[in-house]
Amino acid sequence: MTLIHKYRVKIAISCFILFSFGCTKLNENLYDRITSSNFLQTKDDVIRDFLRAFDHGYWSVQGGGLFYGQELSTDELMTPNRDGDWFDGGIYQRIHYHTWNTQDSFTTDMWNGLFAGVSMATNSLQDIEAIDPIKFNMTQAEKADFIAELRTLRAWFNLRALDLYRNIPIVTAVKGETTMPAQSTPQETFNFIEKELLESMPDLPTSQSLGTNGIGRLTKGAAASLLVRLYLNAKVYIGQDKFTECATLCQDIIAGKYGNYSLESRWDAPFDYNNAQSPEVIFGFPSTFANTHYHYSTEMYWFMAPHQAYNLFGFTNWGNMNTRFALQPGRDIDSVEYSFNLGKPFVKFQKYPDDFRLKKYKNLGNSKRQGMFLYGYLPYYSDSAKLVKSNRGYTIFARDQVGWFRDLPPGQVLADKESGMNHADDNSGIWPAKYPIYPTGDPNTIASSFVEIRLAEIYYSLAECKYRAGDKAGAGTLLNAVRKRNYPVGSPSLYNTNGSQLTDQEMLDEWGREFLVEGRRRTDMIRWGVFNTGTWWDKRPDGDDHTRIYPIGQVVMSVSPQMKQNPGY
Repeated sequence: MTLIHKYRVKIAISCFILFSFGCTKLNENLYDRITSSNFLQTKDDVIRDFLRAFDHGYWSVQGGGLFYGQELSTDELMTPNRDGDWFDGGIYQRIHYHTWNTQDSFTTDMWNGLFAGVSMATNSLQDIEAIDPIKFNMTQAEKADFIAELRTLRAWFNLRALDLYRNIPIVTAVKGETTMPAQSTPQETFNFIEKELLESMPDLPTSQSLGTNGIGRLTKGAAASLLVRLYLNAKVYIGQDKFTECATLCQDIIAGKYGNYSLESRWDAPFDYNNAQSPEVIFGFPSTFANTHYHYSTEMYWFMAPHQAYNLFGFTNWGNMNTRFALQPGRDIDSVEYSFNLGKPFVKFQKYPDDFRLKKYKNLGNSKRQGMFLYGYLPYYSDSAKLVKSNRGYTIFARDQVGWFRDLPPGQVLADKESGMNHADDNSGIWPAKYPIYPTGDPNTIASSFVEIRLAEIYYSLAECKYRAGDKAGAGTLLNAVRKRNYPVGSPSLYNTNGSQLTDQEMLDEWGREFLVEGRRRTDMIRWGVFNTGTWWDKRPDGDDHTRIYPIGQVVMSVSPQMKQNPGY
């Protein structure tokens, strides 16, 4: 049992209390009540205090719009109006068309979710900095480790807030504080995150020192990987190119300077039920069916399939799934591929037709599966003669198109040619299934840990740095080191040794294939300069680039008058 698993139930209540108070006002009495000297009596109390922000961190991978804010605004996922379902006041259409505003709840919820994490980490950091480790039967090294991990966790929250909002406050104390500090400049925030990570790294453990139960803990490798993210996107954040620094870090991580990591030989292994022990996973959160499994929630992967698709998986414990999230279409009503370069995620997979991931998802028994997509007719796991139906009664035939197909058989022509966010049915879009959902009764169902950082990201980051430096051959070699597990031995789908197929578009497409629905597409599109200028499906270029960052929600602005709204809002 991991350290986080052991204490998760006991810290969940205190996490909820902290978060429910929001973060735009830092309530002194609340923190005194939870972390007073009466609370920290034993080493176990210190560990609970240390882990509280980690549990919230796991929640934050999906909660408060933090997943869909990175996906629905891009050329990857959609939440269309399906015969009246998921219109929700037009919020998902505003995200898709980049017409969001300060009244949209997710602009407040994302902010509050991240700064609740910053506040929790800071509160625990102040608690642990103040203790005498001897009194708690701890070593000075253990105390230093806890401090370093909390600073790294806070840096992760801050990095995400910098990416989403750019102009954010730097919080270094919560005890005795009643309001947020004023916003810092992006450069000041960048420097703060960099300093936190560099100073924490010497006291952080390695994945090897934590052993097989280290999932959920922050290591030297994790801190170095967060620096990779910071440097890879530095041009966007602060207008300064840091690709050389990024490349050096990537090379050191791959070489084992920050811990021993290696790529898996199967494409699905980093997401499978035993991925907590995967040598590819650099940072993640432990999950079990019986306890916490946030990434299998309605804010993420559970609502990424037709309502009755639980029958395809054979998993009947939770009832209906939902069509909330699906891939944007690559083809029009007549199944003609769209001509634009962006989007079309399923078509981008089909470009390399021998890709193992292209198989239709199927549970094979004994905690094994094949394929990563739900498309066409969807047979029941228990009886392949039975097919998944829509809640509206027609049999689902999932297609890489959006329209009102309803009970129209495949191959027949639909007279209604409209395809858009307000004109979809339950057949519209392909559904990805990246993490397995094994059948009810399988001992490893809903057991996959959530992977926030994996070694493949470091390979792709280094490949991008090499590509930008003009070394296409080096970039192709790095990408193929990961990609070869997606194809049969000797596949022509691997890049040529000279990297001649690589272009800006192919690089972005390959980021999209490897990291599909992993909550990073917006960041990648912005870095490649197409988020505001590009066209995909029914989305046209923005009038300007102010939507590269989100507005600070009106609720936050109302309770924090010292905040200045982001430009353009």
